[in-house]
Amino acid sequence: MAKHVSEEPVTSVLPAGDGPFSADGRAFSADDEVLAALGYRSEFKREFSLFTTFCVSFAVLGLLPSFASTLFYGMGYAGTAGMTWGWLVAMVGIQSVACSMAELCSSMPTSGGLYYAAAVLAPPGWGPFAAWITGWSNWLGQVTAAPSVNYGTAAMMLAAASIQNPSYVPTDYQPFLLTTLIMLVHGVMSSLPTQTLARVNTVGSTFNIVALVVVLVLIPAGTDRESRGLPRFTSSKEVWGDIYPGTEFSPGIGVLMSFVAVIWTMSGYDSPFHLAEECSNANVASPRAIVLTSAVGGTFGWALQLVVAYTVVDIDGVLESELGQPFAAYLTQCLPQRLVLAILALTIIAGFSMGQGCMIAASRVTFAYARDDCFPLSSLWKQVHPLTLTPVNAVWFNCGIGILSLLLIFGGSVSVGALFSIGAIAAFVAFTTPIFIRVFLVGDRFRAGPWHLGRASLPVGAVASGFVMLMVPVLCLPSVTGRDWTAGLMNWTALVYGTLMLAVLVWWVVDARKWFKGPKVNVEHMMLGREGAVLEGAESEEAGGAQLTGVGILDKGKVGGEG
Repeated sequence: MAKHVSEEPVTSVLPAGDGPFSADGRAFSADDEVLAALGYRSEFKREFSLFTTFCVSFAVLGLLPSFASTLFYGMGYAGTAGMTWGWLVAMVGIQSVACSMAELCSSMPTSGGLYYAAAVLAPPGWGPFAAWITGWSNWLGQVTAAPSVNYGTAAMMLAAASIQNPSYVPTDYQPFLLTTLIMLVHGVMSSLPTQTLARVNTVGSTFNIVALVVVLVLIPAGTDRESRGLPRFTSSKEVWGDIYPGTEFSPGIGVLMSFVAVIWTMSGYDSPFHLAEECSNANVASPRAIVLTSAVGGTFGWALQLVVAYTVVDIDGVLESELGQPFAAYLTQCLPQRLVLAILALTIIAGFSMGQGCMIAASRVTFAYARDDCFPLSSLWKQVHPLTLTPVNAVWFNCGIGILSLLLIFGGSVSVGALFSIGAIAAFVAFTTPIFIRVFLVGDRFRAGPWHLGRASLPVGAVASGFVMLMVPVLCLPSVTGRDWTAGLMNWTALVYGTLMLAVLVWWVVDARKWFKGPKVNVEHMMLGREGAVLEGAESEEAGGAQLTGVGILDKGKVGGEG
């Protein structure tokens, strides 16, 4: 006999032995009971399913446009070796992060996601600080995702124009204006009702998958390398064995640096966590969507890496092409022009869908954090539009920040590359902070949800934490060293991300620590309800890791007991 959801344990900010109740006497739905036990009232319609959540997540992952946008890093740092066996090594760490994140999602299915988990799991007194760091790092990764994706899409559109008309050379203001236009269109689309968004993203994700499969077939089938006096495919010995000297570091470090492409490409699997409050059966469907996105994305992504690695003609030519877009330059090396334009068209459409998925996910993160007053003017960003029942203000707040970040385009290719590396490092720090706390500071006190790793939980979490601790400094390395290292060739990641996070830390020390207490409870619950009080945005005194309550979820206003 199936267990009622009210019998499933959750990791809550509510005080021990406490639980939510419905003041009007109406019973909670199964998903609303879970959310209420976590301290939040339901504010969205639950119109996402496992499949549609996966579709949004896979659209955000956007393998084809992500690969096309980051080919400069994946191929440029280590060549084909980094794209083949390097991808497999990176996927071990990434899949570990995804599985550990899914376990947290099952226990705490809220839009706040990793931020909520960090607050609840942190040691006593450290919860608000853990939530503050995790939340801001996650937000930086989310808010730079759409502009970086849309910049890549705009660059491919302009590259296609250059292929059609070789005399056309885009100037800096053209990719800026085109990317801004795409951002504004996505802002309008992301403001639509949840049901419409689910349908649109289902279509977009389906197109992403179909386009990826088509490209995987078209490139090896249509390559004209033989007409250029080359074998149809490069030998496996060369593809797997030669490490391109794209940096002045050792070959091993070069391979690690190429992981920025893998990490950025595979960073969308956290989207189901942030959509949990709009998903039915969230504590099972959302973690499954996380793992499914990472596994399917990793497999298809590696296949795409292999196809390109075996057909690329000249890596230097790809990286230094006047087209300004390495993927377009690669295609011109091994395919006739008609196929080049066809593949670019598929990639551009897939990239447009991916950018819109990124904006949806980012808006849910902003809403969740504004609900807990993390941002200035949070009262504006946490509003849900009465007609669409979506966080429209949060959408346009992120859109404005994203457009401002596009000013990096005028600093050249190195500075705009910070959009990609910031997204990778910011997401990784946010992904792993609660995982690290859960593995090394919580231990057996963690209350798992219905989807969990069992005995493999701690080992998998340790692998995830170790991988991220290795990669964070690597992602900040420049490609050149010694006398060749100049301000123009520095890695802007450490400067941009580091400066922003330093400002967040200073804000914490000077002011935020006095008022920010982590996730805020906004439902009526028993301890206050017994006194007739209605809790509206007041913090739980136990928030921030003072204890892991694992409270049972109430059924029709009665305490269900501890899970």
